[in-house]
Amino acid sequence: MALIVAARFDTFDEAAVAARQLFDQGFTEDDIHTFYINTAGEHARFPIGGDRVADPDAKGGHFGAVAGASVLGLLFALAGGLVAARLAASILVVIAAAGVGAYLGALAGALWVVGRGRRARPGVPAAPDEHPDLRPAGVMLALHVAPDRDALARSVLRQAGGKDIERAQGRWLEGKWEDFDPLTPPRRAA
Repeated sequence: MALIVAARFDTFDEAAVAARQLFDQGFTEDDIHTFYINTAGEHARFPIGGDRVADPDAKGGHFGAVAGASVLGLLFALAGGLVAARLAASILVVIAAAGVGAYLGALAGALWVVGRGRRARPGVPAAPDEHPDLRPAGVMLALHVAPDRDALARSVLRQAGGKDIERAQGRWLEGKWEDFDPLTPPRRAA
């Protein structure tokens, strides 16, 4: 594993200025990898888009949708049946009422269940945000460094306007940070 120091810049031009300053300090072109990081959730790791198979906060929503559709669908069907019996209307009134009830019940049931474990309860302090630290979108300049040049690299990146400077252990191959994962929380460097 290689020691990698990285910083985020707003533009590729700012990253190029930092790269020139690093070249002046003796770093080579094979030591620098510049690339763009998308906003969280837009890394397109799946064919249909997104970073994850499913939103972790949506856990159990399908059970709430089925339960809500069943309960409200039945209630609306009964109400539609009463209306149909009073007005001598068609069975279509009952079917339409059941459909509307099932639709509204599925929506209400799913919303009731989703995020249920994270809702604030009376008398219980709200839990801190449980989401990991994310990398903001921007141009990332990653630098392969020897341990004795780590402090110099961070100093040059900081002076060049680099933000969110981090250190990582990774696989550096042919001038690129091969195993970079934008979803892994960054380890900020002091």
